[in-house]
Order: sequence, then structure tokens, then C-alpha cells
Amino acid sequence: MTVDGTIVGEIGRGLLVLLGVAENDTEDDSVFLAQKISGLRIFEDDEGKMNRDLVEVDGNMLVVSQFTLLGDCRKGRRPSFVRAARPEIAEPLYQIFVSEVRSQGLAVETGRFQVHMDVELVNDGPVTLLLDSRKEF
Repeated sequence: MTVDGTIVGEIGRGLLVLLGVAENDTEDDSVFLAQKISGLRIFEDDEGKMNRDLVEVDGNMLVVSQFTLLGDCRKGRRPSFVRAARPEIAEPLYQIFVSEVRSQGLAVETGRFQVHMDVELVNDGPVTLLLDSRKEF
């Protein structure tokens, strides 16, 4: 991931997390998602089954703040971002997420908050999942 041509975050094998923070999200939401994502068994074991988590594969996490995930495109042709948390709310919750992942012993790289970034991804699989701390499981 680069900002103005300079690498600001880079990982090898691991997870790219695009983290959207909603206006009513709390610290509990950040902690829940950090724990949930870190423990997901989505990496293949020796039998080719998704059975290993990030720690087991010695993986890393790249976390990018992404308010556009909260874009509502149901009306008109321009997305509405009214559900996205304002930066002064979103950034501390983003930092709590990152801290919680690090507290689990995982290496985490981050983007820069409210900065235009170029993010490159090699999606091995592909496995792309959407998690929402407010949806019932």
C-alpha cells in the first residue's frame, strides 16, 4: 500500500481488512471484529480444508480504513455515506481494532487515516468475507 508513491504498509501472506466504521459503532464492535477476524479459520490445512487461522499460518494483517463500505446506493446514482462515522469517531475505533489484533500477537500493518492510498492485493483463493458486528450470526 502506498501514499504518494511511498510504501506505508506491506504484508506477505495474511489478510487485508477493509474496516468501515458506522456512526453507531462502539469499542465493543471494534474488539468483537478484531477477535472474530483474527480467529477465522480460513486458511487451508494439509488436506486443503479451510481449517487454520492467521496465527497458525504465521500470517499478518493489513488494515485499511474504508468509510465507503457504508455507502448506501439504494436511491439515486450517488452513494450516501450518512451511516459512516465521522472521522473523530471512526479513527479511535479503527485504532482500537488495530490494538486488539496486535494484543493477540499478530503483526499488523496499517494505512493512513483519511489519506488517499493505492492498495494492491493478490487474492489467493479468492476468499472474500463480509462481517458486520451488528448482524446476528
